[in-house]
Amino acid sequence: MVRFILKRFLIMLAMLAVLSFVVFVIIELPPGDYADRAVYRLKASGVVITEQEIITIRKQLGLDRPFLERYWIWVSNIVLHGNWGVSMLRRLPVTAVIGERLGFTAALAMATLVFTYAIAIPIGILSAVRQYSVADYTFTLIGYVGMATPNFLLALVLVYFSVVIFGTSVGGLFSPEYVEAAWSWGKFVDLLAHLWVPALVLAVAGTAFQIRTMRATLLDEKNKLYVTAARARGLSEGRLLLKYPVRVALNPIVSTIGWELAGIISGAPIVAFVLALPDTGPLFLVALLDQDSYLSGAMLLMYAGLTIFGTFLSDIMLAYLDPRIRYGA
Repeated sequence: MVRFILKRFLIMLAMLAVLSFVVFVIIELPPGDYADRAVYRLKASGVVITEQEIITIRKQLGLDRPFLERYWIWVSNIVLHGNWGVSMLRRLPVTAVIGERLGFTAALAMATLVFTYAIAIPIGILSAVRQYSVADYTFTLIGYVGMATPNFLLALVLVYFSVVIFGTSVGGLFSPEYVEAAWSWGKFVDLLAHLWVPALVLAVAGTAFQIRTMRATLLDEKNKLYVTAARARGLSEGRLLLKYPVRVALNPIVSTIGWELAGIISGAPIVAFVLALPDTGPLFLVALLDQDSYLSGAMLLMYAGLTIFGTFLSDIMLAYLDPRIRYGA
């Protein structure tokens, strides 16, 4: 098991190295750079700027250097010094700009994953055990509706009903009295009280998909010969179900943790705008629009890194659930 984990960990590091280059290429693809955007804003405000001043701005920001040199400086600073660069727009270190927002994004992603699997696995088992029952048809219908409903639309509907019918707002992650307050137990509890709303919105589509996956896989497993043999040995139906077919049916569920993280992160920015969440989503969109390369590159690398890390975790969980995976690695 240790050898398997070490091998997967080294693969993860190699993927992160390749990913860093791909991220930097993507950030550099749009025409122009931050200096061009800054000059455009200055000219729009009536400021006259010369060509020499444009060259000076580009030199101060390090944008006059070759692509590979800028990439190497960026990556080496991250790896060797933990320095993610300076936000060109805010003139602050990237870590200071992201700061607390990254923690909110990670908390939202983890809460969404918990919601997704805590709801999907039991319902998927129930649908498979009671195939073609009223409950099965009901959850199937809800699942299809959930998969077809965009996250931002569900967020808008939730905001509308909360304001118009209940007279409260589900926006933000804190009550007004805790927004600027220092961290305390009360603020943490208030965060949990608000966190479930965006987590539920982001979890709907993933939950619907995982319910269908769990149901289909379990239906296929529970009629196999090894289950029939275990039943013939006198095992109770509940114990038999959890010990054998459910454990095997969890494999495709666990293997998609990385995909779920990617879906959550890609859907989070729009939901963050709708629900006014203080996470990294709105900040990321602004950084992309302003071509703030170090800020947008760092955030994109972090987002993609979370996906790779989720895949790493799913590999470990799969190896624990199914010994064939770690012995065959």
